[in-house]
Amino acid sequence: MATKTLDKKISDKKISDMTVRELKKLIKDTVLEVIDPDYGFELRPEVEKELLESKKKKEKGILLETVVKELGLE
Repeated sequence: MATKTLDKKISDKKISDMTVRELKKLIKDTVLEVIDPDYGFELRPEVEKELLESKKKKEKGILLETVVKELGLE
């Protein structure tokens, strides 16, 4: 299962108890999570291995022009 890498020490603090560095990290992590909902998740090793193998085997696709011509959409 994917896991979020949250710093529990920081997430349980009040803002008034945080250092400037901890507050900046919290803000940065929050912004990155909004931009990329998968931020902080890690892939299981077997999933990462499958993705790398799939990438190696990936064949080139068909050119758009070829598909248009084959379907008579010119």
